[in-house]
Amino acid sequence: MVGMTKGDLLVFYGGLRPVHRCQHRLIYALQGMYVVWDVVYASAVPTDRWHENAHVRKIKRGDTDIVVRAKPGVSGRFEQCIPIGEWRDGSYRVRRDILKAWGGLSVKNGFIQRSAVPPAFAKPERFLDWLEEHDMQLLQRNN
Repeated sequence: MVGMTKGDLLVFYGGLRPVHRCQHRLIYALQGMYVVWDVVYASAVPTDRWHENAHVRKIKRGDTDIVVRAKPGVSGRFEQCIPIGEWRDGSYRVRRDILKAWGGLSVKNGFIQRSAVPPAFAKPERFLDWLEEHDMQLLQRNN
């Protein structure tokens, strides 16, 4: 992520416990996105800006910890999560229909379980087209 530049996408997803009975233990869903404005090392953030990001206030920061700042107005949490995953081939993966719509990911067969290297969109513009079809509102507040 340290190599991200202005305009890149950082999309947040997670494995969530369902509130209603379903066939899987987790629901993998998109939760929000950043259009990257700036990427800085956490150690370079001055104390008068610590209120902007909890990661810089960690007791033990690593030398490689970074802070990604988002472009206002086009970044935020989604008003509601967008389910994207299914259990397939022994792990959670992005659904095939969604993978096709997105133009693929950098990982084999849509693998989205925890990984040291997060997946990347093969065709980010197709992801944005798909997202626009969902007419998702972005919330730009912390709560």
